[in-house]
Amino acid sequence: MIEIKKLNKSYESGDVMTRVLQEIDLAVPSGEFLAIMGKSGAGKSTLLYQMSLLDTPSSGEVIIDGVDTAKLTEKERTSFRLNRLGYIFQDYALMPDLTALENVLVPLMMLGIQNSEAKTLAVEALEAVGLAHRHNNRPSQLSGGEQQRVSIARAIAHKPDILFADEPTANLDSVSGQAVLEVIRRLHLQDKQTIVMVTHELEYAEAADRVIYLEDGQISREQLRPNP
Repeated sequence: MIEIKKLNKSYESGDVMTRVLQEIDLAVPSGEFLAIMGKSGAGKSTLLYQMSLLDTPSSGEVIIDGVDTAKLTEKERTSFRLNRLGYIFQDYALMPDLTALENVLVPLMMLGIQNSEAKTLAVEALEAVGLAHRHNNRPSQLSGGEQQRVSIARAIAHKPDILFADEPTANLDSVSGQAVLEVIRRLHLQDKQTIVMVTHELEYAEAADRVIYLEDGQISREQLRPNP
């Protein structure tokens, strides 16, 4: 589903060049749950942003389902992200004045899906994350764990090919974090969802099929989860 070849990412600040990612090679098969770990500053989120088309690499290739994303125009990249990818961020990124249902509806409406079908998809997504009873609540009326589950519903409502999660449990207590991880794990096991997740919690990474560890912008090692 994802092929990364000789990926490099650098940032310039005045005369200083900082290399964040160096010669990354990585393949993510369809249906895999991949976790990315490493110390702060190792390049975890930067790698996820390149893989998910939220940023552009300095050099190298990002190929998603056979599509060389470097050849896409900016308009095509935006359409690709909206139609085929889903995102979960650590800060939830919900619109405070909208209800849970309305937050999930927004990207569906942006895709041009008709109202009735969009509402059906949004309701199904909220039910999938255990929030059937919270449709009409605004974010301020929800706990942190519930807000994150709304963001997951928003990310999966259009049935994306790949779900990207950047530290989805970072702002949650352990109980809420486990609940959110259980939703993500269930999506993978039941729906065969391809998932790429950045996390700093080893106990959460152990739910993945494979864990890669970054060190100084390079993959230092990887670990496969033993078969149950």
